[in-house]
Amino acid sequence: MTQPMIPRERAEYSAIVDRPPLKLPGNSRIVIWTIVNYEVWDISKPMARQVIPAPTGVPLLPDVPNWSWHEYGMRVGCWRFFDLFKKLGIRPTLSINARVCEDYPRVAQEAKDLGWEFMGHAYEQGPIHKDPDQKAMIHRSMDVIEKFTGKRPVGWLGPGLTQTLETPDNLTAAGVKYIGDWVYDDEPTVIKTTNGPLVTLPYTVELNDIPMMMVQHHESDHLYKRTVESFNTLYEEGQDRAKIMAIAIHPYISGQPFRIKALRDIYDYVNKFDGVLHWNGEEIYNWYRGINPALGGSK
Repeated sequence: MTQPMIPRERAEYSAIVDRPPLKLPGNSRIVIWTIVNYEVWDISKPMARQVIPAPTGVPLLPDVPNWSWHEYGMRVGCWRFFDLFKKLGIRPTLSINARVCEDYPRVAQEAKDLGWEFMGHAYEQGPIHKDPDQKAMIHRSMDVIEKFTGKRPVGWLGPGLTQTLETPDNLTAAGVKYIGDWVYDDEPTVIKTTNGPLVTLPYTVELNDIPMMMVQHHESDHLYKRTVESFNTLYEEGQDRAKIMAIAIHPYISGQPFRIKALRDIYDYVNKFDGVLHWNGEEIYNWYRGINPALGGSK
């Protein structure tokens, strides 16, 4: 059995300054890639994360308080997202546990009706490392989403960005064309798999409400501050080479009533500038594929 490739074997080091600059259509400078995460947290298992620790310091099952915190996002917070992006005319990428289509069909149907892109995010929330049959889980996730939407997902994001060394090969075997798990660049890249090339898109752990709010414990308006400062830098750099800025949000965090304004203010700010595109992951992938000879495109 062949040994799986380590990341450096899949993608050789590449300095961004040594590459020809990528160009967006027209005079556009930057793509805003919004990723909304809808998940299923199984009450019979430890919760994916906690907003309130157990009184004894030891997680207890069932973990009703933290399960309920997540459930708020699916009952209330997600509808704030639907309303916001409908008003903005933005169709985000939906990083979705396939089980959402089964447990929360009302939510999944709304996203489908609004034309959001469905991106695979495992069957349910939990690290890929713990899955007894990763390959089967990936295929199951893709199949469930395809059955619900009528279209097989093009993209994939691991829960918590988790991967094993075999994951890229398993993903391409299931039909995945791009991933968001490799947060190592401002531009898309191509990595090797046993089933052909796989594109990485510039997902984010820095403009992401989980580490920002739940790990670093910043105030609600910090998402706005950090995102705007990132945008200002990338927009300036975008004059010479195309830039992509991802924003990753969760309904139980940014969908809270005391955080939704900061999210809304981000879009109000960036939309004042010329040359800003709002694309989903598949649109970014299609653009990159069209200009990359390694993927069949032409410069």
